[in-house]
Amino acid sequence: MNVLLVSMPFGALDRPALGLSMLKAEVAKAGFACDVRYLNIAFAELVGCEEYRWVSSDLPYTAFAGDWTFTASLYGARPHSDAEYIDEILRRTWLLEEVDVARLLRIRELVPHFLDHCMHAVAWKNYQVVGFTSTFEQNIASLALAKRVKAKFPTINTVFGGANWEGEMGAALHRAFDFIDYVCSGEADDSFPALLRRLSKRRPSRQAAKFPPGVVHRTDGRTVFTGPSAPVRDLDDRPIPDFSDYFVALDRSSAPMVTAPILVCETSRGCWWGAKSHCTFCGLNGSTMAFRRKSPPRALEEILYLTERWRVPFIQFVDNILDMKYFDTVLAELAARRLPINFFYEVKANLARRHVRRLAEAGVSRIQPGIESMSDRILKLMRKGTTALRNIQLLKWCKEYGIEADWNVLYGFPGETRKDYDDMLPLLRAIRFLGAPSGCGPLRLDRFSPYHNTPKVFGITGVRPLKVYRHLYPVADAELAKIAYHFDFDYTADTDPHSCFEEVVAFVAEWRNNPEHGSLRAVARDGETLTLVDTRSDATAAEFRLAGAQSIIYRYCDELRSLAMIKRYLAEQCPGSEFDDESLVSFLASLIDNRLMVSDGANYLSLALTSASVVAWSKQAPSVVHSKAIAAGEAAFA
Repeated sequence: MNVLLVSMPFGALDRPALGLSMLKAEVAKAGFACDVRYLNIAFAELVGCEEYRWVSSDLPYTAFAGDWTFTASLYGARPHSDAEYIDEILRRTWLLEEVDVARLLRIRELVPHFLDHCMHAVAWKNYQVVGFTSTFEQNIASLALAKRVKAKFPTINTVFGGANWEGEMGAALHRAFDFIDYVCSGEADDSFPALLRRLSKRRPSRQAAKFPPGVVHRTDGRTVFTGPSAPVRDLDDRPIPDFSDYFVALDRSSAPMVTAPILVCETSRGCWWGAKSHCTFCGLNGSTMAFRRKSPPRALEEILYLTERWRVPFIQFVDNILDMKYFDTVLAELAARRLPINFFYEVKANLARRHVRRLAEAGVSRIQPGIESMSDRILKLMRKGTTALRNIQLLKWCKEYGIEADWNVLYGFPGETRKDYDDMLPLLRAIRFLGAPSGCGPLRLDRFSPYHNTPKVFGITGVRPLKVYRHLYPVADAELAKIAYHFDFDYTADTDPHSCFEEVVAFVAEWRNNPEHGSLRAVARDGETLTLVDTRSDATAAEFRLAGAQSIIYRYCDELRSLAMIKRYLAEQCPGSEFDDESLVSFLASLIDNRLMVSDGANYLSLALTSASVVAWSKQAPSVVHSKAIAAGEAAFA
């Protein structure tokens, strides 16, 4: 049996499809021949790689513009629906300019030529099974090609899988399109090879005739789901993904002229934080939240193999969250090896300084720390398990160690209040120099999230598919609700946050358009004096000199500290200090007023970026500081 796995538009150009690359290795392990075709790269060649990237990366992804370009090739002409989509979705919802609407229509006109090319360029008759992966905007293109393949080669078994086909989505799509033979729902590492083994037997035994768990099939014209597949437990037992087909396709295209390839690597599945406290808006890990990781030796083996085999200078780990045990194992080894590679990882925001330093030493140049707000109360509504000050602390340390942090401001969570945003604004103003958020947008209700699973619990009502879905799938409303992944919704009267967040949204928009070019840095002049050099556009002074106990306090608050901790530390380090409770609080307040420090009312965090020498000195601060030095420092600061 020969198997073909297909990646259709609008899959990313700059990276191989990890799911297909892993399945190819699994299929080979099971004893079947397998090829992967990156037809998304072929489409990019036809329309132009810049145009392709514009659709796949620049247009709003919930507009599903890429999917829509293939609808006429799947359903035939639907002029009324197309006109509604252009007017309602592109123009009125996303405010797309007419020049961009025309640009999209030109791409759409090339779709039939692309599908004709696919039918002639691929030797379909050589394959008994053709599998399509679908994540984000790959559904309609994959369906359009599968329909043609099945019509011309009816004996080919068409199989679909990927994030868009998980759970009831896969069963509903299977019912809607009769040219789909099978769906592998959820993790297909075992179910897809098992399905191939069943299909390879001309006369399967009674036991082999049973479909494996995780498969949707058709019996007597009726869609049947065998139930969820068991999640993969031992990731060490899985083969290293085979990326060879991607690099062959990439080398034969002009894509490298507009985008640099990156590698993708998986070292864990699930989310250890989500298993403890599922973030209310997170729709990832629909099959299982259970955290599973590769052992450190196995993870290192794969990383080293991929870097040596493909010589690509950037690896993106697709893990939902970094395993904390990797800091002293995998990352420590990568730091020791000093590979000429940059890495990306998703992490939890409440890391210690030593963790950030280890990330930098290991070559992790970009992280996504799951920062979605700078309001403690909203973070609790999200169940994020962090605080605003911890988030800021991480951003500060990332800036010091040269790590780019991708973070967001999300708004519109049920139960938010105006006070949440009024309290957030001073923090955002104080941290402009740490870099603007990557994005700012409203809460999106996704399938598999707690908000979707139990909306009434959170004061959410009227859950329905986004309007765009009816332009993509002409099915009954009940079936559309099973196909959709993103949903519109309403708030109950007591949870509606309407008009609470406008000022913060406007501030972030201005921040993103006008980034802060100045900075705030701490310079250690000697053992007792710290100079804060403030070049920010809203600086109240160019320099602030902190001496004696002031310097000690500021250095100590490099990590967030409570007032009680500051008092205790000051008593230990400066037994002769003239700071009483009132003057200490006054001093901290003056730091906050000058945006040199931030506070949540109970904890304090210094904002100035420090060098390694400043941090090291803070750990061996002098035990006694003369009151004369303190007075001089207070005068200079005032």
